[in-house]
Amino acid sequence: MEGFLLQASLYLGAAVLIVPISVRLGLGSVLGYLAAGILLGPVLGLAGSETQDLQHFAEFGVVMMLFLIGLELEPRTLWEMRHRLLGLGGLQVVLTTALIAGVMLALGQAWQVALTLGLLMSLSSTAIVLQTLTEKNLLRSAGGRSIFSVLLTQDIAVVPMLALIPLLASRPATTAATHGVSNSTDATPQNAAEPLLSFVQSQPGWVVTLLTLAAVAGIVLGGHFLTRPVFRFVHASRLPEMSTFISLLMVLGIAFLMMLVGLSPALGTFLAGVVLANSEFRHQLEADIRPFKGILMGLFFMTVGVSINVAVLAEQPGTILGLTLGLIALKAAVLYALTHFFAVKGRDRWLFSLGLAQAGEFGFLIVSFAVQQMILPDSVAQLALLVISLSMLLTPALFIGYDRLAHRIAARTPDHHPDEIDEKAPVIIAGIGRFGQVVNRMARMSGLSTVVLDADMAAIEVLRRFGVKGFFGDPARPELLEAAGLAQASVLVVAVDDFANTVKIVTYARKMRPDLHIVARARDRVNVYELYQAGADDIVRETFDSAVRAGRYVLENMGFTDYEAAKLSQTYFKADRVALRELAELWVPGQPVHLNEAYMDRARELDRDLETALSDELEQARPESRAAE
Repeated sequence: MEGFLLQASLYLGAAVLIVPISVRLGLGSVLGYLAAGILLGPVLGLAGSETQDLQHFAEFGVVMMLFLIGLELEPRTLWEMRHRLLGLGGLQVVLTTALIAGVMLALGQAWQVALTLGLLMSLSSTAIVLQTLTEKNLLRSAGGRSIFSVLLTQDIAVVPMLALIPLLASRPATTAATHGVSNSTDATPQNAAEPLLSFVQSQPGWVVTLLTLAAVAGIVLGGHFLTRPVFRFVHASRLPEMSTFISLLMVLGIAFLMMLVGLSPALGTFLAGVVLANSEFRHQLEADIRPFKGILMGLFFMTVGVSINVAVLAEQPGTILGLTLGLIALKAAVLYALTHFFAVKGRDRWLFSLGLAQAGEFGFLIVSFAVQQMILPDSVAQLALLVISLSMLLTPALFIGYDRLAHRIAARTPDHHPDEIDEKAPVIIAGIGRFGQVVNRMARMSGLSTVVLDADMAAIEVLRRFGVKGFFGDPARPELLEAAGLAQASVLVVAVDDFANTVKIVTYARKMRPDLHIVARARDRVNVYELYQAGADDIVRETFDSAVRAGRYVLENMGFTDYEAAKLSQTYFKADRVALRELAELWVPGQPVHLNEAYMDRARELDRDLETALSDELEQARPESRAAE
């Protein structure tokens, strides 16, 4: 027990120490977890012997992640992906396997070893890639969707790979493998699951096939017909922890059922998530599972870092690094070539090519299985594990490279040439997202003429379908603002999504037109201060008005009359705007506000003044409210 507590403390302590630093440096959480594992294992030698057991446990983070992704995909969306699953994903696996196997044959490996290495190296890291895409908000981009299609195909492909590998063995294996479910060689069952596994595996092929189909059908039908009554029964207990119990039971039960019939547990839970995507319990399931997924995924990345064999790496650093970089280059070349045939363009092409260029966590499973089947020699297996680990370790660096490359592409070659602006109007609206749309619609409905600029071609096309003319182009480019009539305009509305561009546009417009009235959209208080110093006249925080209205509803439902709630919300709104103006004068660019003593002192004074103003307003409003009743 003491040993377990010590190891748990070491892993948790390393994560708490290193991961926040990695995130602050812009390297992402994945690299932080990997670095924490390297520190614990190869550097300090505080962990290592327990890594294999922990890795099997932590792999359920991947299972939970695919369940959560499935919850966000409707079955119709998955059907629409079928061409990319079979075409893009299938070709990636086949071509990468063939090329790597060819390289291994040229290096003198037996064809069985070469093919096995080609299969396991064709896979990419579902865990690292999806985690990184989610953190960077790239999963819904064209490149992100293409990456997800390939990852899903790879997860499905693991099943036939595990079925094929025993056929490559030159002599029968001395141990019975169970597709990664158990690595035990003892004749005595190690747990209650082994008799079930042995029973299923001992059945004829047609029986196993029927059981597999029954398991998949059970997941689909159970998710569709049983979820609602079961969740209602559990929620009737009014015990919050029961919701977590049923969510975990669902994921772990489906994972075991998939293992029992020889399928990937990740694939089974993904299917369950898709089935439940339209369920009213979807958000509850997501809230219950997400914390466990985050912890297990972090633990998995740490075990990858711990498992790096520094001794072998020290003996052959050039060979291992060369093989790792060669693998990344070869996979990136295959992926880049496929983008030409599947209409993945621009920066998405590089996201797709670099995002999938590493080996994946299922490679650890296949290496272990191939060693058991006596296909891979121990020396080759050690090298393969190091190459997989190092390629995964380099993945965050690949995404950093993509970020820089994407910025350069965006700066040099926009996807579309800007439109020629042939209209001018007294109101210029820069940015036609959900914020700018409301402003534009209100102005036009009131009889005002507007000129709309936006760097998103899709948004402009949607606007045109509604009969509203807009012009494609980056509003941060001075020549486009000039073409839109900046010299003659009366009002400029800056509502772009990129808040750095917001400040840039306001600064330029104020410099060119000191008399122009500028209305700017801000993200938060600090962004308000930046825009105030840049010269904006009216600054609107994108969620402030709606939050004040929500606060008014809270007051109304806590016993205040409609009149009292309205007066309090108006007072709060006016006082906050005055306070922002004062605090903007004290704000120092680049300095966190909590380290600015003058700012903090004045902020506390203004909070006390606001509390007094609200109390006074309530005393005045109550007699008027009673008189109105």
